[in-house]
Amino acid sequence: MAVKTGYWNIRGYMQPIRLLLAYAGVEYEDKRYNVGPAPDYDRSEWLNDKFNLGLDFPNCPYYVDGDVKISQTFAILKYLGRKHNLAAKTEEEQIRVDLMEAEAIDMRTKWSTLCYNADFENMKPDYIKNAPVKLKEVSTFLGSHPYFAGQNITYIDFVIYELLDQNSQLIPGLLVEFPNLKEYQARIGGLEKVAAYLSSDKFIKYPFNGPSAHGAENKLNGGNHYNHICKFNLVFICLAIRKKNVGYYKSYSIFRVNG
Repeated sequence: MAVKTGYWNIRGYMQPIRLLLAYAGVEYEDKRYNVGPAPDYDRSEWLNDKFNLGLDFPNCPYYVDGDVKISQTFAILKYLGRKHNLAAKTEEEQIRVDLMEAEAIDMRTKWSTLCYNADFENMKPDYIKNAPVKLKEVSTFLGSHPYFAGQNITYIDFVIYELLDQNSQLIPGLLVEFPNLKEYQARIGGLEKVAAYLSSDKFIKYPFNGPSAHGAENKLNGGNHYNHICKFNLVFICLAIRKKNVGYYKSYSIFRVNG
């Protein structure tokens, strides 16, 4: 039975999963749900499927392979890591992967705070100023290792690759002062099957996320599917939003990527 995945017609939470599946050479059906225009952001495409997939916690992204039916990004990534030999192999590697997973969540949360705020333009200078501080820590942690677990590639590398990509697009030249991170990006993006995916029509260059992000939406429109998408939108919605399962953050209407 063919593997099936589902997510919005954007990069978002799904992108590290797509990268991992490409690396593992997995053929799969990638269902991409469209969202209607403002002000309603109609999600009926997803809602028509939501409770008919056999998921314990119906949500996007999801992964279905026979009797295996999983939602939640990191649950999927960890399952695929075990299945495709992309999990930590030693306790030392596990500690490194766990640390980078926590750092990735922190980095995403900070980005969402920026992009889903009506004061985006005023907040952006501080974000740009502070981003290299975090990346210096990440660079030091990576050191001379080829991958963040150490010598072996794991699922967390596809998460960090995506985060570095979006930050680099917000801040051109960001990785110049971190040669090992620049080399790391080239290493992951240059993996044969990943490179093939990135150059294929399956790859979504933009948008990173759905409508309602603040910033230079009109000049930096992210794709053909939405009219007002910030190119620099966050790959992941703030965890606080997900926890509260509400559609508003600081009273500003946002696009919910959760089910």
